[in-house]
Amino acid sequence: MHRPLEKSPKSYAVAVTLCGVFGMMGVHHFYLGDWLHGLADAGLLVLAVAFSLQGYGGLALLVLVIDAIHTIVIFYYLIVEKWRDGQGRPVTL
Repeated sequence: MHRPLEKSPKSYAVAVTLCGVFGMMGVHHFYLGDWLHGLADAGLLVLAVAFSLQGYGGLALLVLVIDAIHTIVIFYYLIVEKWRDGQGRPVTL
């Protein structure tokens, strides 16, 4: 028989709020203990800023759009309680 996974001790409301406010920075991933995902998210934002400062506005915009789409997808999964924390536990109410 399949045993349900233990619920994440991290707050669902905090995770959703962090994703909604600071999503493109990856703060919600750091909060949930998913450090690699958080670093990748933050890296996309840094890369977009670096491209922008170097005068590659088109590449900067492309990276920002990719980061925004990724954030929207994660935000959706968090809202419908289908996202997991860094330990694989569901983030739910």
